[in-house]
Amino acid sequence: MNMIHVFLIKETLEEATVLKEILESHSCKVIDIATSYQEAIIAYKKLSVDIIITDMFLNGKPEGIAFIENISLSKKQVCPFIYLTGFENRDFYQRAKLTRPFAMLHKPFNEIEILYTLENIFTKTQQQIVDVSSEYQTKKKNIKSLFIKKKNALHSVPFKSILFIEVENRYCNIITEKEKFVVLISLGKIKEFLHSYTFLQVHRKYIVNTLAITQIIPKDNLIILKGDYKITLGVKYKTILKDLVILR
Repeated sequence: MNMIHVFLIKETLEEATVLKEILESHSCKVIDIATSYQEAIIAYKKLSVDIIITDMFLNGKPEGIAFIENISLSKKQVCPFIYLTGFENRDFYQRAKLTRPFAMLHKPFNEIEILYTLENIFTKTQQQIVDVSSEYQTKKKNIKSLFIKKKNALHSVPFKSILFIEVENRYCNIITEKEKFVVLISLGKIKEFLHSYTFLQVHRKYIVNTLAITQIIPKDNLIILKGDYKITLGVKYKTILKDLVILR
């Protein structure tokens, strides 16, 4: 399976180190370790995580559950997560269940069980992506706009009104003729929704609407769009020039 980025929340660093060694010997990358609720909250805001593995209890309190409850209230989409617990308390089990974990595994953890659970999460997530993408591709030719949530409304954004899309941290800015929309989605994912014959990726951070291009200055690695927007043409993306009809 592909590299999976894991965020560990463990009661002790000793346990975390053992689990980290297991995970990183099986196609996983532990991108951070927290040992308390507060550490976890601070770290999670800065991370791009595929899977969370957390102790249900930290320092004798159900802080692992509290952490998941907290991040579930945020606008950031919660990735799949696994609880590890050595407690058998029905009340806490019911509370944890309400957060909808992918799995709840009992400690001491079993290496095979954890790896099998991670494989299942990865397989299920990838299949969901394939299913959605496949369904979308069958409809895409007839779609002429995106619907983007802004405040309490869904705004219709016609493809023809989009000038370019740029990456900014974990977000993408969709720049139209009249306004800017900010969405929490990768540039690669947005690219799947666009008509490839109209939109081109010209830089690792930019996709442009070819109908909005007014000038291309190859020697300066520069693309100028309507509204006098200036976009960098990445060196490795210059091959797109071969597909243009150029009259000399």
